Amino acid sequence: MTTASARIDELPILMTSRTPLAGVAQLYERHYETVFRAALRITGNPADAEDVLQTVFVRVLARGDVEDVALPVAYFRRAAVNAAVDVLRRRELRAEAAPDDQARYAVQPPLLLKERLRRAIAALDSEDASLFLLRHVEGLSIEELAAMFEMEKNNVTVRLHRIRQRLQVEMER
Repeated sequence: MTTASARIDELPILMTSRTPLAGVAQLYERHYETVFRAALRITGNPADAEDVLQTVFVRVLARGDVEDVALPVAYFRRAAVNAAVDVLRRRELRAEAAPDDQARYAVQPPLLLKERLRRAIAALDSEDASLFLLRHVEGLSIEELAAMFEMEKNNVTVRLHRIRQRLQVEMER
């Protein structure tokens, strides 16, 4: 991506009450790839990533405007992470609700490391999961996370360390 197009992506799109669909269409064209890629990396499933994409833009449409969003790319990336974590949680709830009779007789393949990590992330609270995923999946810097979460850089570092410890304990279960 060129520097000029990167700057354009950072500009907020003003949506008036007369043209909300046109504004959402512009937002979609600019940010759908970012949202989809973030969701796919987190969920590991293209169908779930499409659900996340739809959820994010339906929420934007319901909101009506994004004038107050200073950095649209960061906003959409965080929205994608939050929606993807919700998908992981729903997936975990569906797995827990599966009938025990069928589970007894089915041969369970060993869980892949990625799936175990996804389940461990689903067990975290929403803000911790977002913080972890934005840092380790999306590659945001400590400074960017500190600004996004309105925290000191040292607090972000400590919190990430504690989150990794909780994930390790959760994955060992």
